[in-house]
Amino acid sequence: MDPRSAAEQPRGSGAATGVLLVQLGTPDAPTAPALRRYLREFLGDPRVVELPRLAWTPILYGFVLPLRPARSARKYAAIWTDEGSPLLVYTRRQAKLLRGAIGERGHEVEVVFAMRYGTPSIASVLRELRARGLERLLVVPLYPQYSASTTATVFDAIARELRGWRVQPALRFVRDFHDDDRYIEALARRVRAHREREGCAERLLMSFHGVPRRVVALGDPYESQCRATAARLAQRLGLADDQWMATFQSRFGPAEWLQPYTAPTLVELARRGVASVDVVCPGFVADCLETLEEISIEARQSFLDAGGRSFSYIAALNDSPSFIDALASIVERNLQGWTTSRASRP
Repeated sequence: MDPRSAAEQPRGSGAATGVLLVQLGTPDAPTAPALRRYLREFLGDPRVVELPRLAWTPILYGFVLPLRPARSARKYAAIWTDEGSPLLVYTRRQAKLLRGAIGERGHEVEVVFAMRYGTPSIASVLRELRARGLERLLVVPLYPQYSASTTATVFDAIARELRGWRVQPALRFVRDFHDDDRYIEALARRVRAHREREGCAERLLMSFHGVPRRVVALGDPYESQCRATAARLAQRLGLADDQWMATFQSRFGPAEWLQPYTAPTLVELARRGVASVDVVCPGFVADCLETLEEISIEARQSFLDAGGRSFSYIAALNDSPSFIDALASIVERNLQGWTTSRASRP
């Protein structure tokens, strides 16, 4: 494990039972070289870009990697903090707070985090856990809605590392939590708190990360889970059908992606006379480039330029107590049957 990454991890006396939180990833710095390394790993994953390698590799190395890193670096620089990437900052906090919450419930487990792309890597964190006596592992991808392009890639990375181990840990994997009641309530509390402070906009947009329409046609449950999350959140908030919409952002490439697209929807709403919108991103449990730059900066400007008067981005769940409680409940439920209680340990 990279020493910088190891120092961030919550520590205990051992790691007989480990809980591994996994986020998508982030570059190490808001610079073109760092973005090039990150994008090469991310966009080189065949689950992320489901095109024949012979077709995609020349595009990736001939156009994307030479051109995109500098542009992406400027966007990251606009959201970078003194502590680093917001995604890394919030994921670190989530792991630390979750370890405390699980401990308060009487469980002695190690809670650590890794990034699917970038650092700390899944392989390095697993090796650190093995060195500390790992016997049981619960993997929690921090993607509420399942997609092969996100959740399944975590399983791939876990399997790739563990297949080289002589002694395998017992393994459990949280596939999704899109309709978990505490997760939905944490989202609802986030929206209510924002609207109590800032007032209630005419329309609430629930913007999810997009995927190509083709992957849904192949059987990916992502779209249905996003729409189920949105419907449950709207119901929890008591919203009428004309007060909210589910949209999809972050389109990449020429293929058709899930619709309606977030930015064009905001422009259309403004042109139809909707003066104020609130935007929440239920699929992102930690603020990152897609929320802080794409939504809070770019989408805001698109709405205002089209004639809208008031745009509010509602922060992701981040380290909110209600989300840590939701995570703790998900973890505790999936630890059942394993000996993790302090009272039962010798």
